[in-house]
Amino acid sequence: MAAATYLYPYFVTEKPRARERIPHFPGVYRWGVDTLLRDMQASVDAGVRAFLLFGVPQRKDREGSGAWDEQSAVCRALRHARKEFGTHVTLVSDVCLCAYTDHGHCAILRECDGGVVDRDPERTLTALARSACAHADAGADWVAPSAMARHQVSAIRRALDDTGMHAVRVMGYSAKFDSNFYGPFRNAARSAPRFGDRKSYQLDGADRAGALARIREDESEGAAMVIVKPALAYLDIISDAAGAVKVPVAAYNVSGEYTMVKEGARKGLWRERAMVEELMTSIARAGASTIISYHARELMTWRKERGLHPEYCRALTDGFQRSCGKDFHPVSKMVLFPHSFSWPTTGE
Repeated sequence: MAAATYLYPYFVTEKPRARERIPHFPGVYRWGVDTLLRDMQASVDAGVRAFLLFGVPQRKDREGSGAWDEQSAVCRALRHARKEFGTHVTLVSDVCLCAYTDHGHCAILRECDGGVVDRDPERTLTALARSACAHADAGADWVAPSAMARHQVSAIRRALDDTGMHAVRVMGYSAKFDSNFYGPFRNAARSAPRFGDRKSYQLDGADRAGALARIREDESEGAAMVIVKPALAYLDIISDAAGAVKVPVAAYNVSGEYTMVKEGARKGLWRERAMVEELMTSIARAGASTIISYHARELMTWRKERGLHPEYCRALTDGFQRSCGKDFHPVSKMVLFPHSFSWPTTGE
């Protein structure tokens, strides 16, 4: 478990001082920019150094134009967080359209022959690239396209390079499965589709070969990291990916997985800390060198309470990587997440 870098997700709303509870998502809130910075400081104090930001806009339209608005909640949060924390944190932004469109789908739609509604690939890729560039310009170190649009990675990589933002990296949601584990997230982001579903563009849970093909495709298009989502039901895909690509593999411990742990602990079915550590260990053992998890801050707090000094964690990391052999591709923290483990040396 110590071999993994952790990303802590935040939902950012346009109300500056918001701290909104989210139904059926214990301990997770929608934050305004002002309140977000205070809570980020608490996360940094706990030991978290990398954050994934999701926007929760009030205004939605057919094309999801708020996704590339420079005054969006996410862009403002990125600018303020970069000013507040400088290079001591790593900022990752989710790039998608579902929260910004009035129909809740991850693409710009078009009407085809016979009145059939389908995705418009070209306009969708343009929109995703514009959104990624807006986030990068606001201060994102990484952009993470989650729309599952074919060639979204290459479109974004090309747009970033064309605008001179070569240092900003792409973290592709390469194997994002159609899953029942997303319920609490869709409440949080207010991104549930108004009609239909996302089965046509998210991966079938039985399609192991298709998932690996998409992962390899994203790597070839310039992704510096690939994500498998969800994590627990797809540990085999994480393992496959870790052995098949040279870039690091991230796993998203999603909202439904998190909520099950919380609810089980609340009902006395298990000890929360032990359960979280067992699950995080299983994800890291499968080959994930980065774990996106709503447990991240609690996990870091528990480690510090147990007296696990950062140097000890680094020693565990080295041992874990050696035990995994040549097929394990860990995050090079000094390269990919240079600020993730910039721990203070005093006051611990």
